[in-house]
Parts: sequence; structure tokens; C-alpha cells
Amino acid sequence: MITLALSKGRIFQETLPLLAAAGIEVLEDPEKSRKLILPTNRADVQVVLVRASDVPTYVEYGGADLGVCGKDTLIEHQAEWGTHGLYQPLDLRIARCRMSVAVPKDFDYAGVVRQGSRLKVATKYVGIARDFFATKGVHVDLVKLYGSMELAPLTGLADAIVDLVSTGSTLKANDLIEVERIMDISSRLVVNQAALKLKQAPLRRLIDAFAQATAARSA
Repeated sequence: MITLALSKGRIFQETLPLLAAAGIEVLEDPEKSRKLILPTNRADVQVVLVRASDVPTYVEYGGADLGVCGKDTLIEHQAEWGTHGLYQPLDLRIARCRMSVAVPKDFDYAGVVRQGSRLKVATKYVGIARDFFATKGVHVDLVKLYGSMELAPLTGLADAIVDLVSTGSTLKANDLIEVERIMDISSRLVVNQAALKLKQAPLRRLIDAFAQATAARSA
């Protein structure tokens, strides 16, 4: 049995065409089913639904043979736990977005940075934010949040946020603006190294099918 770890939402939906290219169809809709393990049209392949931040952990420790997760999740996982036993063969180029610094429209971010003042930054991505501001020589106090980052500057909890941005419409709706782009984000295929040895042939076929589908879409 091959077990693929996915999170609900955009990554799940954008992984479906890649699975189809490998001849795999998920038989139940995760938004309608209460099941956490979904069958596919192949008896030897199943999908487990986990939180996005848990995908690397499930794959690394053998709860899944492979998974799909964002570059942001992998970096944070590595910063906190390391990535022993994780093989990252492919950038699938799906679920694209960017990691950015955003502030209220009337906040003089450039001036604060230039003066060397201390910034209070709210983010879910503490490792990425810490490394980014350290590289710039900016002193920050990091406040870890798990949702509604845009609310932090509006309530005075933080001066700025570090978060994923796709269209920017949520920032705009809350009178925030992007002031720095930290990195581009896309989703990656991660594979358990032990599983790759034990189930080499079927996993290699799946990885190759993903690679061909990714290349074809980008051509």
C-alpha cells in the first residue's frame, strides 16, 4: 500500500490532475466525506488528509510514504525539527503564492528599518521571519499566531505581519500593503527515504508520473 499525505483545499485540488496523470483517482470528496483516509481507484494507493503543517511529519516518520506541501511548511518544519528522512525530488509548481511583509498603509516601514527601531511582527512562520529580518539586521519581536494575521496590526498587537500572499485582496480589504517580498512559494513532493527503498518501483513510477505532468503543464 502506498499512502499519500495531502491537506484539504488548494493543494488537494491542484494535486488531483497530477494524480490523474499517474492513473490515480480519489474516490471521495474530502469536503463532503468525514473520512480522513480516502480510497482511490487503485487498491494499492490511499490518501490521508492531515493539516498542511503536519504533512512533513507524517512523511518523515512513516505515517505516509509521500506527501505534497508548500515550501513554507518545509522550511518551518526544518527550522524546528530538521528534515531527517525526507527526500524532496520535485517542485510541483502548484499552489503558487509568495511570502511577504505587510504593514498598515500609514506605517513608515522603510523609516523604521532605516532608523534601526525594533519591530513587532506577527506571523505563523517564525523561522522564516527570524532568518529574513536577521539577514537584514532588523531587530524584531516575533508574535506567533495561527490565523487572521491581518488583524494583528489593526488591533495594535503588531507593527507588521509576515504571511502568504496570493492575490493581495485580503491585505487590501484590511488596509494593509506589501512592503517586502521574502520568497516565492510553491508546493513540493516529499518522500520518506526508507519507503523509497522498500517500495522503490511503485514510488519511482509515481514520482516520474508527477514529474512528467509537471513538465507538460509548464511547457
